[in-house]
Amino acid sequence: MEGTGMTELERRANDMRADIVRMIAEAGSGHPGGSLSCADILAALYFGGVLEHDPRNPQWEGRDRFILAKGHAAPALYAVLAQAGYFPREELATLRKLGSRLQGHPDSNQVPGVEVSTGSLGQGLSVAAGAAAGLKLDGAPQTVFALLGDGECQEGQVWEAAMFAAHRQLDNLVAVVDRNGLQIDGRTCDVCDPGDLGAKFAAFGWDVAEVDGHDLDALVAVLGAAKAGRDGRPHAVIARTVKGKGVPFMENEAGWHGKAPNAEQAAEALAALEGGVGKESIRG
Repeated sequence: MEGTGMTELERRANDMRADIVRMIAEAGSGHPGGSLSCADILAALYFGGVLEHDPRNPQWEGRDRFILAKGHAAPALYAVLAQAGYFPREELATLRKLGSRLQGHPDSNQVPGVEVSTGSLGQGLSVAAGAAAGLKLDGAPQTVFALLGDGECQEGQVWEAAMFAAHRQLDNLVAVVDRNGLQIDGRTCDVCDPGDLGAKFAAFGWDVAEVDGHDLDALVAVLGAAKAGRDGRPHAVIARTVKGKGVPFMENEAGWHGKAPNAEQAAEALAALEGGVGKESIRG
């Protein structure tokens, strides 16, 4: 990546995207679109000084908690955990293979750094709210982060959790929504329009911030502010993203929600990432 002018955070995120493409291509299955859209969010959390964590001691009591509610984006989580040193980066090539601990959805019993086994959409925020409530009861200062998909926000359980979190004044909870506007069946606004998600969370009593989900400096600032905010309100960060970000032929294409690239497509994707550019900017 020399000569691209990338910052360290940008290089981390770009390397994560390359790892995502490689592991899904090697597996022959997986979810590239939503994994690529949230890579910057994870890079900001893990390498931007926001999330307190220790790869040498994954169960450290002083750690913040991160829960990947959109569990099908496991390749993105595996990519950031490998880069952070939770397990060897070479292990990423075993994604979805028989006997591998890196399966299509994250397994907290197998993979260090995975807090919760997720995959059934709509449940992650409830688990995160429960974890935040437990920390509150213990008088512990840690923060719980949950990353949701925007299509996932069509699930009713998300809003039950939102109501509970506001009622319990869980200001140690940060929900980040990967607002890429697409889901497996097409555009979220066509499938079951979630509307203005920021306004919805605000109506439930949450503090809300919106951010360009590919602006790493802005992400670090907004996530850090949400973590620091302890005014009795849980925090929602609506991150406007591009599905398939960084790979031009995948960007804003619902067909790449759950399809692996073939060898030729993977080579094209990696070449684009080597250049460090994608074709699409954030939708308004």
